[in-house]
Amino acid sequence: AGVPIIHVVGDADNVVPVAENTAIAEARYKKMGGVFEVIHKPGVGHHPHSLKDPQPLVNFVLKHAEGKAPQASVGGIVGDKNFILRGDYRNSRIEFERHKRGHVAFIGGSLTEMNGYRPMVSTMLEKRFPDTAFTFTQAGISSTCSDTGAFRLQRDVLSQGPLDLLFVEFSVNDDQDANQDYNDALRGMEGIIAQARRHNPNVDIVMTVFVNENILGKIRSGENAPSVAAHRAVAAHYGVSMNHLAQELADQIASKKTDWKTYGGVHPKKHGNTMCATMIANALLAEWAKPLPADAKPQAVPVVKPLDPKSYVRGRFIPVANVKADPSWKMGVPDWAKESKGKVRSRFVKVPMIYSSEAGAKLTIDFTGTAIGAYLLVGPETGILRCTVDGKETVEIDTLHRHSGFNYPMTVMFFNELADGEHSLELEILENRPGRITAGGTALRVIGFTGN
Repeated sequence: AGVPIIHVVGDADNVVPVAENTAIAEARYKKMGGVFEVIHKPGVGHHPHSLKDPQPLVNFVLKHAEGKAPQASVGGIVGDKNFILRGDYRNSRIEFERHKRGHVAFIGGSLTEMNGYRPMVSTMLEKRFPDTAFTFTQAGISSTCSDTGAFRLQRDVLSQGPLDLLFVEFSVNDDQDANQDYNDALRGMEGIIAQARRHNPNVDIVMTVFVNENILGKIRSGENAPSVAAHRAVAAHYGVSMNHLAQELADQIASKKTDWKTYGGVHPKKHGNTMCATMIANALLAEWAKPLPADAKPQAVPVVKPLDPKSYVRGRFIPVANVKADPSWKMGVPDWAKESKGKVRSRFVKVPMIYSSEAGAKLTIDFTGTAIGAYLLVGPETGILRCTVDGKETVEIDTLHRHSGFNYPMTVMFFNELADGEHSLELEILENRPGRITAGGTALRVIGFTGN
């Protein structure tokens, strides 16, 4: 909490020896970045306490209080009712305290990728467990939804080793970027949680509900946006704690403690991110402050069946070897200066892809499961696709997005309710047509084909 400490000690104290007490506290507090000033009294024992002249204490207080008028801090105004706690977080604590190691991952969209709540929570963990060697995995990718999260979880998070604590958010991007309905938002989020639990049945998880104006408006009118309702259902079903930041903000606005501008909007300012991190810290630190018995063992989380049998609990990227493409397709890193008029985010500039800009270009993919789609960059030249599965069912999909002025990452599902088994997909780029959202074109740029 950044509290400065001043301590007066007698160097000859035999009741509470300096080396066994003060020196240890001072070293630990300073290691965490705190202010810990010690006034030594040479030759003095346990008594008398304090100083004959209290001026050094007065000076310390004035120095650290200067310019700090009393005010309600962010930590002081967030409540605890909107953090729905499920579990005591002993599983991650055991790893952090006893084994002195910990893998903590954050997955989501831009709200995770930005310098926001994530580094605040990471700092909190390092201060709470100063002797733990942490591995922090940053798996936030701007604009992506929970579907994309489910398909890339293995590559971006689980492949990094045993996972002890996972923070996840996709409520805003499921609502506005992907414009998902309840079922789609549930399938993506359930895929993430179920895969994490399969990777480590004891993994501790915190799901945060971030907020945009649509989500906020619905909450204030007594409703829930589809993404929020779906994510709440998944959290309850899997026993996952939910940090309902959106409800907390709505409550604070109603009580005139803050407003949308102070919070910072869709991409929160420091005030909004501090609200989020403080709610998480308050809940976890309270649990971790409770005594942990020496013989305490990890608590097994009950195994549950998926809420939706077609959720992306087996979400994955399909190996490139499964793709058979005609000569119209290229594989590798696109020459973006030639390929597109739209901008490309730096994280994608050197990413290899399967791509073509020719109408009539075809490819086939053999896969097993219930769903097939693609993780794409959709830009101003993006095309219309004809997708046929098993030579029977055909759909046409326009991959243009309202943000296609630049090359925008998104997952497009071609089929997601197939009978579980072996299938084959044929994909063809069609000629451009007038009347689309923007002019469009005949391009398709696939980062990876997605299967479930």
